[in-house]
Amino acid sequence: MTRSVFILIFILFITERLNSQDNYEVILKARALIDNGQPGEASAFLSAAISKSQDSRLYVLNGDANLIAGNMQAAISDYQYANKLVASSGDYGLARAYAVRRDVKNSLFHLERNISSSFRKPEKEIMLDQAFSAVENTPEWRLFWKTERYSVPEQKLSEIEFSISKSKREEAVLLLKELTASYPNDKNTLYAKALLDYSMQKYAESVTQLSELLSEDKNNPAYLLLLATVQMSSGNMPGASATYTRLAELEYPDAIIYLNRAGCYRKTQEYDKALKDLEKFLSLYPGNKEAISLSGKIESERGDNLKAIELYSQNIKLHPNDPQSYIDRANSYFVSRTWDSAVRDYSMALDIKPGDPEVWLNKGIALLNSGKTEDACFDFRKALGLGNKKATSYISRNCIK
Repeated sequence: MTRSVFILIFILFITERLNSQDNYEVILKARALIDNGQPGEASAFLSAAISKSQDSRLYVLNGDANLIAGNMQAAISDYQYANKLVASSGDYGLARAYAVRRDVKNSLFHLERNISSSFRKPEKEIMLDQAFSAVENTPEWRLFWKTERYSVPEQKLSEIEFSISKSKREEAVLLLKELTASYPNDKNTLYAKALLDYSMQKYAESVTQLSELLSEDKNNPAYLLLLATVQMSSGNMPGASATYTRLAELEYPDAIIYLNRAGCYRKTQEYDKALKDLEKFLSLYPGNKEAISLSGKIESERGDNLKAIELYSQNIKLHPNDPQSYIDRANSYFVSRTWDSAVRDYSMALDIKPGDPEVWLNKGIALLNSGKTEDACFDFRKALGLGNKKATSYISRNCIK
């Protein structure tokens, strides 16, 4: 290979990589617009990107936006073009679009193609997809599902996931025993075991199963997402942030990974990294309650309580019926020993959610520090009655004469 050819290949590689990164940002932004109920804006944004880059992902997402907006023919055209770029990438969208049109034949044709492709959707996701509600009671739909299109391990995994989601752990354990007996080395069996171990707080065992799965399929997003969740739950924040970084490198199309990674960075006191992730997330989902709250906690922990209070006040303005927003600001006032303001916000939280024993206790402490012992004792007794044992010492020291 001559030097000039090598340089040309290198330039093409870098250009393709930069285009992919740009498209990833477009996908995150468009998905956020769709999530925020703005499919028209999402489609306009995607159309501008499509004019510069022929990426099947952009066409699929534009099809989703048009489908939600009711532009059915435009959606079908987008999905069809995605299929021309990458075979079967648009088939699930076409199945959904034709179902909405009540065109059962075409819907099932493209659903069959999706199930037979690398873009295969899980059976559970298809069954819960409202786009198919218009055709699911037709004879053609019922006949389609009489043929087994998913393996026994896939079906059992779906049942186990459902049992776990409904907190039916014993049922999930029995299903896993059946699955393990017949398919001990199947990837669905290993993943089901990892899920069940996680639900039972057997974090080390879950990580072991996921590590085995990832050794064979290192870029599988489902495995990586569960691994990050297990790592967070077990307190391995550096491991979890690294796993979320891996998902970002793989261009996982959901900005939630940045919000979750920010939470990990907060625990490892990498505050600048955390705030950078939160800034990115809030640029996509402005006003998100959880992201603003997390930003406030970080500002408070790094010593800027005024900034934290400003952020919590923003949350209260945006979410006036959310008790946690008042609790967050009250806690900041509490730390700064601004007792009357803390009492006011704890009271607002209790007006919305009166059964929180921790808030009753903290409000009592704030009242005590304000010199209002009688009111404080009422709150301490209320906290104790709701199960907060820490109130006992405050009652014995301040309320028994």
